Amino acid sequence: MAEEERGYGAGSTLLAFFVGGLVGAGVALLLAPKAGSETRKIIKDFAGDAKEKAEGYFEKMKGTAGSVVEKGKEFIEDQKTVLTSAVEAGKEAYEKEKERLASEHKA
Repeated sequence: MAEEERGYGAGSTLLAFFVGGLVGAGVALLLAPKAGSETRKIIKDFAGDAKEKAEGYFEKMKGTAGSVVEKGKEFIEDQKTVLTSAVEAGKEAYEKEKERLASEHKA
């Protein structure tokens, strides 16, 4: 929870790790002493693997985001119910006090 308050939850940490790995692997491929055609093939294979992993990661994140949105909706509904109850109680208290003051002034 403290990590999320500082702005980097599990999802953003995982994404940073993933992107860092991609960048590091790309630099390693470009600096490796290999023939151009071999390097291009390695890069092409690596890009395909990275794309598959990224798609899997984003599918997981969509599921997580959907869950968070659902929890947020439930929380808002709960808070609306509490707020509505509080407003109704306030109205009732106001009406009772208004009636009490009116009966005191008549007496």
